[in-house]
Amino acid sequence: MFLFAGGEHHTPLIVEFINHYFGKPVHEFQVAYTRPIWDVILSNFGTTPEAVFGEYTVDNAIPWYTIMFIIACILTMIIIAILKGKLSEDDPSNGQLTLEAGFLALKNLVVSVIGEHGYKYFPVVATFAVLILISNLMGLFPMFMPPTAHVNVTFALGIASFVYYNYVGIKENGIIAHLGHLTGPIWWIAPLIFSIELFSNLIRPITLGIRLFANLFADEQIAVIISGLYAPFTQFLVPVVTMPLAIFIGFVQTLVFTLLSMIYISEVSHPPHDDHDESHAHTGGTPAEATA
Repeated sequence: MFLFAGGEHHTPLIVEFINHYFGKPVHEFQVAYTRPIWDVILSNFGTTPEAVFGEYTVDNAIPWYTIMFIIACILTMIIIAILKGKLSEDDPSNGQLTLEAGFLALKNLVVSVIGEHGYKYFPVVATFAVLILISNLMGLFPMFMPPTAHVNVTFALGIASFVYYNYVGIKENGIIAHLGHLTGPIWWIAPLIFSIELFSNLIRPITLGIRLFANLFADEQIAVIISGLYAPFTQFLVPVVTMPLAIFIGFVQTLVFTLLSMIYISEVSHPPHDDHDESHAHTGGTPAEATA
Protein backbone atom coordinates (compact mmCIF):
# COMPACT_ATOMS: atom_id res chain seq x y z
CA MET A 1 0.00 0.00 0.00
CA PHE A 2 2.81 2.41 0.87
CA LEU A 3 4.56 1.52 -2.34
CA PHE A 4 1.50 2.11 -4.49
CA ALA A 5 0.52 5.30 -2.68
CA GLY A 6 3.31 7.25 -4.35
CA GLY A 7 1.80 6.42 -7.70
CA GLU A 8 5.13 6.80 -9.52
CA HIS A 9 7.29 3.73 -8.98
CA HIS A 10 5.37 0.49 -9.26
CA THR A 11 8.30 -1.92 -9.28
CA PRO A 12 10.16 -2.46 -5.99
CA LEU A 13 13.89 -1.93 -6.14
CA ILE A 14 14.53 -5.46 -4.93
CA VAL A 15 12.71 -6.80 -8.02
CA GLU A 16 14.84 -4.63 -10.31
CA PHE A 17 17.96 -5.71 -8.43
CA ILE A 18 17.22 -9.43 -8.77
CA ASN A 19 16.30 -9.15 -12.43
CA HIS A 20 19.43 -7.11 -13.08
CA TYR A 21 21.65 -9.97 -11.93
CA PHE A 22 19.50 -13.05 -12.66
CA GLY A 23 17.06 -11.85 -15.31
CA LYS A 24 19.27 -12.54 -18.32
CA PRO A 25 19.76 -16.31 -17.83
CA VAL A 26 16.09 -16.72 -16.88
CA HIS A 27 15.04 -14.74 -19.97
CA GLU A 28 17.23 -16.87 -22.20
CA PHE A 29 15.70 -20.03 -20.73
CA GLN A 30 12.19 -18.68 -21.27
CA VAL A 31 12.84 -17.77 -24.90
CA ALA A 32 14.51 -21.11 -25.63
CA TYR A 33 12.13 -23.47 -23.80
CA THR A 34 8.91 -22.07 -22.34
CA ARG A 35 7.96 -19.60 -25.06
CA PRO A 36 7.80 -22.27 -27.84
CA ILE A 37 5.48 -24.35 -25.63
CA TRP A 38 3.14 -21.43 -25.07
CA ASP A 39 3.28 -20.62 -28.80
CA VAL A 40 1.86 -24.05 -29.56
CA ILE A 41 -0.79 -23.91 -26.83
CA LEU A 42 -1.99 -20.34 -27.42
CA SER A 43 -1.97 -20.64 -31.21
CA ASN A 44 -5.04 -22.86 -30.81
CA PHE A 45 -6.83 -19.85 -29.31
CA GLY A 46 -5.60 -17.39 -31.92
CA THR A 47 -3.30 -15.46 -29.60
CA THR A 48 0.37 -15.23 -28.62
CA PRO A 49 2.38 -15.41 -25.36
CA GLU A 50 3.11 -11.68 -25.61
CA ALA A 51 -0.59 -10.86 -25.81
CA VAL A 52 -1.33 -12.96 -22.73
CA PHE A 53 1.75 -12.47 -20.55
CA GLY A 54 3.30 -9.30 -21.97
CA GLU A 55 6.66 -8.86 -23.63
CA TYR A 56 9.50 -11.21 -22.70
CA THR A 57 12.26 -8.94 -21.42
CA VAL A 58 15.18 -9.21 -19.06
CA ASP A 59 13.56 -6.67 -16.74
CA ASN A 60 10.48 -8.81 -16.09
CA ALA A 61 12.00 -12.28 -16.58
CA ILE A 62 11.39 -13.03 -12.89
CA PRO A 63 7.93 -11.58 -12.09
CA TRP A 64 7.55 -9.33 -9.07
CA TYR A 65 4.93 -11.60 -7.52
CA THR A 66 7.28 -14.58 -7.69
CA ILE A 67 10.01 -12.64 -5.91
CA MET A 68 7.58 -11.27 -3.33
CA PHE A 69 6.14 -14.71 -2.62
CA ILE A 70 9.61 -16.17 -2.07
CA ILE A 71 10.32 -13.28 0.29
CA ALA A 72 7.03 -14.02 2.08
CA CYS A 73 8.12 -17.63 2.58
CA ILE A 74 11.45 -16.48 4.01
CA LEU A 75 9.78 -13.88 6.24
CA THR A 76 7.37 -16.52 7.53
CA MET A 77 10.22 -18.72 8.73
CA ILE A 78 12.09 -15.75 10.22
CA ILE A 79 9.06 -14.35 12.07
CA ILE A 80 8.12 -17.73 13.54
CA ALA A 81 11.74 -18.27 14.63
CA ILE A 82 11.81 -14.83 16.29
CA LEU A 83 8.48 -15.31 18.05
CA LYS A 84 9.42 -18.79 19.19
CA GLY A 85 12.78 -17.67 20.50
CA LYS A 86 13.96 -19.79 23.41
CA LEU A 87 10.90 -21.70 24.57
CA SER A 88 10.33 -21.66 28.32
CA GLU A 89 7.53 -22.94 30.52
CA ASP A 90 8.55 -20.91 33.57
CA ASP A 91 9.25 -17.54 31.95
CA PRO A 92 7.79 -17.38 28.42
CA SER A 93 8.67 -14.33 26.36
CA ASN A 94 6.08 -12.00 24.82
CA GLY A 95 6.84 -13.50 21.41
CA GLN A 96 6.26 -17.01 22.72
CA LEU A 97 2.95 -15.97 24.28
CA THR A 98 1.87 -14.39 20.98
CA LEU A 99 2.80 -17.52 19.07
CA GLU A 100 1.01 -19.74 21.59
CA ALA A 101 -2.15 -17.59 21.40
CA GLY A 102 -2.20 -17.87 17.62
CA PHE A 103 -1.50 -21.61 17.85
CA LEU A 104 -4.38 -22.22 20.27
CA ALA A 105 -6.82 -20.09 18.28
CA LEU A 106 -6.04 -21.92 15.06
CA LYS A 107 -6.01 -25.31 16.78
CA ASN A 108 -9.46 -24.71 18.27
CA LEU A 109 -10.74 -23.65 14.85
CA VAL A 110 -9.34 -26.80 13.22
CA VAL A 111 -10.91 -29.03 15.88
CA SER A 112 -14.28 -27.26 15.71
CA VAL A 113 -14.47 -27.46 11.90
CA ILE A 114 -12.84 -30.81 11.11
CA GLY A 115 -13.11 -32.59 14.46
CA GLU A 116 -10.67 -33.94 17.01
CA HIS A 117 -9.07 -36.13 14.36
CA GLY A 118 -8.42 -33.02 12.26
CA TYR A 119 -5.49 -31.97 14.44
CA LYS A 120 -3.21 -34.08 12.23
CA TYR A 121 -3.89 -31.61 9.42
CA PHE A 122 -2.93 -28.66 11.59
CA PRO A 123 0.61 -28.22 10.14
CA VAL A 124 -0.69 -27.74 6.60
CA VAL A 125 -3.57 -25.49 7.68
CA ALA A 126 -1.23 -23.39 9.83
CA THR A 127 1.21 -23.08 6.94
CA PHE A 128 -1.57 -21.72 4.74
CA ALA A 129 -2.66 -19.28 7.46
CA VAL A 130 0.76 -17.85 8.33
CA LEU A 131 2.00 -17.65 4.75
CA ILE A 132 -1.14 -15.96 3.44
CA LEU A 133 -1.24 -13.51 6.37
CA ILE A 134 2.39 -12.48 5.81
CA SER A 135 1.74 -12.15 2.07
CA ASN A 136 -1.36 -10.01 2.68
CA LEU A 137 0.41 -7.63 5.05
CA MET A 138 3.61 -7.17 3.04
CA GLY A 139 2.06 -4.26 1.14
CA LEU A 140 2.00 -2.20 4.35
CA PHE A 141 5.77 -1.85 4.32
CA PRO A 142 7.97 0.21 1.98
CA MET A 143 9.77 -1.65 -0.82
CA PHE A 144 7.32 -4.55 -0.70
CA MET A 145 4.18 -5.55 -2.56
CA PRO A 146 1.64 -8.18 -1.45
CA PRO A 147 2.07 -11.25 -3.67
CA THR A 148 -1.55 -12.18 -2.98
CA ALA A 149 -2.54 -9.07 -4.96
CA HIS A 150 -1.65 -11.03 -8.12
CA VAL A 151 -3.99 -13.69 -9.44
CA ASN A 152 -1.19 -16.14 -10.32
CA VAL A 153 -0.21 -16.45 -6.65
CA THR A 154 -3.76 -16.79 -5.35
CA PHE A 155 -4.62 -19.37 -8.02
CA ALA A 156 -1.51 -21.33 -7.03
CA LEU A 157 -2.63 -21.27 -3.40
CA GLY A 158 -6.14 -22.33 -4.43
CA ILE A 159 -4.76 -25.23 -6.46
CA ALA A 160 -2.55 -26.26 -3.53
CA SER A 161 -5.60 -26.36 -1.24
CA PHE A 162 -7.57 -28.30 -3.88
CA VAL A 163 -4.81 -30.88 -4.36
CA TYR A 164 -4.32 -31.32 -0.63
CA TYR A 165 -7.93 -31.96 0.39
CA ASN A 166 -8.40 -34.37 -2.52
CA TYR A 167 -5.20 -36.13 -1.48
CA VAL A 168 -6.62 -36.44 2.04
CA GLY A 169 -9.89 -37.83 0.71
CA ILE A 170 -8.21 -40.40 -1.54
CA LYS A 171 -5.74 -41.42 1.18
CA GLU A 172 -8.43 -41.95 3.83
CA ASN A 173 -11.25 -43.38 1.72
CA GLY A 174 -9.74 -44.68 -1.51
CA ILE A 175 -10.38 -43.12 -4.90
CA ILE A 176 -13.68 -44.95 -5.50
CA ALA A 177 -15.20 -43.95 -2.15
CA HIS A 178 -13.77 -40.43 -2.53
CA LEU A 179 -15.56 -39.99 -5.85
CA GLY A 180 -18.59 -41.79 -4.45
CA HIS A 181 -19.21 -39.08 -1.86
CA LEU A 182 -20.04 -36.75 -4.78
CA THR A 183 -23.03 -38.84 -5.83
CA GLY A 184 -25.33 -38.15 -2.88
CA PRO A 185 -27.59 -40.59 -1.04
CA ILE A 186 -30.32 -41.02 -3.70
CA TRP A 187 -29.23 -43.48 -6.38
CA TRP A 188 -31.66 -42.50 -9.13
CA ILE A 189 -30.39 -38.90 -9.29
CA ALA A 190 -26.78 -39.82 -8.54
CA PRO A 191 -25.52 -38.98 -12.08
CA LEU A 192 -26.99 -35.46 -11.86
CA ILE A 193 -25.69 -34.87 -8.34
CA PHE A 194 -22.28 -36.21 -9.33
CA SER A 195 -22.06 -33.80 -12.28
CA ILE A 196 -23.03 -30.84 -10.12
CA GLU A 197 -20.68 -31.77 -7.26
CA LEU A 198 -17.79 -32.50 -9.63
CA PHE A 199 -18.17 -29.09 -11.29
CA SER A 200 -18.50 -27.44 -7.88
CA ASN A 201 -15.26 -29.06 -6.71
CA LEU A 202 -13.35 -28.26 -9.89
CA ILE A 203 -14.08 -24.54 -9.64
CA ARG A 204 -13.03 -24.31 -5.99
CA PRO A 205 -9.41 -23.37 -6.82
CA ILE A 206 -10.76 -20.56 -9.01
CA THR A 207 -13.18 -19.25 -6.40
CA LEU A 208 -10.54 -19.43 -3.66
CA GLY A 209 -8.02 -17.62 -5.84
CA ILE A 210 -10.37 -14.93 -7.12
CA ARG A 211 -11.78 -14.20 -3.66
CA LEU A 212 -8.33 -13.66 -2.16
CA PHE A 213 -6.96 -11.77 -5.16
CA ALA A 214 -9.96 -9.48 -5.65
CA ASN A 215 -9.98 -8.17 -2.08
CA LEU A 216 -6.22 -7.54 -1.93
CA PHE A 217 -6.13 -6.01 -5.41
CA ALA A 218 -9.14 -3.79 -4.65
CA ASP A 219 -7.48 -2.59 -1.44
CA GLU A 220 -4.37 -1.56 -3.38
CA GLN A 221 -6.33 0.14 -6.16
CA ILE A 222 -8.45 2.13 -3.72
CA ALA A 223 -5.27 3.36 -2.03
CA VAL A 224 -3.84 4.42 -5.41
CA ILE A 225 -6.99 6.31 -6.43
CA ILE A 226 -7.51 8.11 -3.13
CA SER A 227 -3.83 8.99 -2.70
CA GLY A 228 -3.85 10.78 -6.07
CA LEU A 229 -6.80 13.03 -5.27
CA TYR A 230 -4.83 15.80 -3.60
CA ALA A 231 -1.13 15.07 -3.92
CA PRO A 232 1.24 15.27 -2.14
CA PHE A 233 -0.83 15.42 1.07
CA THR A 234 -2.98 12.39 0.34
CA GLN A 235 0.10 10.39 -0.63
CA PHE A 236 1.27 10.54 2.98
CA LEU A 237 -2.02 10.72 4.88
CA VAL A 238 -4.03 8.04 3.06
CA PRO A 239 -1.73 5.10 3.89
CA VAL A 240 -1.76 6.04 7.57
CA VAL A 241 -5.55 6.40 7.72
CA THR A 242 -6.27 3.24 5.74
CA MET A 243 -3.68 1.06 7.49
CA PRO A 244 -6.15 -0.35 10.09
CA LEU A 245 -8.54 -1.26 7.26
CA ALA A 246 -5.74 -2.93 5.30
CA ILE A 247 -4.68 -4.95 8.36
CA PHE A 248 -8.30 -5.96 8.97
CA ILE A 249 -8.73 -7.08 5.35
CA GLY A 250 -5.48 -9.03 5.52
CA PHE A 251 -6.63 -10.96 8.60
CA VAL A 252 -10.17 -11.52 7.31
CA GLN A 253 -9.00 -12.87 3.93
CA THR A 254 -6.53 -15.15 5.69
CA LEU A 255 -9.34 -16.47 7.88
CA VAL A 256 -11.68 -16.97 4.92
CA PHE A 257 -9.15 -18.91 2.84
CA THR A 258 -8.04 -21.04 5.80
CA LEU A 259 -11.60 -21.70 6.98
CA LEU A 260 -12.77 -22.77 3.52
CA SER A 261 -9.77 -25.10 3.20
CA MET A 262 -10.68 -26.66 6.55
CA ILE A 263 -14.31 -27.08 5.46
CA TYR A 264 -13.17 -28.86 2.30
CA ILE A 265 -10.98 -31.18 4.39
CA SER A 266 -13.88 -31.89 6.75
CA GLU A 267 -16.00 -33.03 3.80
CA VAL A 268 -13.55 -35.81 2.88
CA SER A 269 -12.05 -36.68 6.27
CA HIS A 270 -13.78 -38.74 8.93
CA PRO A 271 -12.86 -39.90 12.44
CA PRO A 272 -11.22 -43.32 12.67
CA HIS A 273 -13.57 -46.22 13.43
CA ASP A 274 -11.97 -46.53 16.85
CA ASP A 275 -13.35 -43.09 17.73
CA HIS A 276 -16.88 -44.21 16.83
CA ASP A 277 -16.49 -47.35 18.92
CA GLU A 278 -15.27 -45.35 21.92
CA SER A 279 -18.13 -42.85 21.64
CA HIS A 280 -20.63 -45.70 21.48
CA ALA A 281 -19.06 -47.30 24.53
CA HIS A 282 -19.35 -44.04 26.49
CA THR A 283 -22.97 -43.52 25.49
CA GLY A 284 -23.95 -47.13 26.05
CA GLY A 285 -23.98 -48.15 22.37
CA THR A 286 -26.63 -47.04 19.91
CA PRO A 287 -29.40 -44.58 20.86
CA ALA A 288 -31.90 -47.43 20.82
CA GLU A 289 -29.76 -49.47 23.20
CA ALA A 290 -29.29 -46.45 25.46
CA THR A 291 -33.01 -45.87 25.79
CA ALA A 292 -33.93 -49.54 26.15
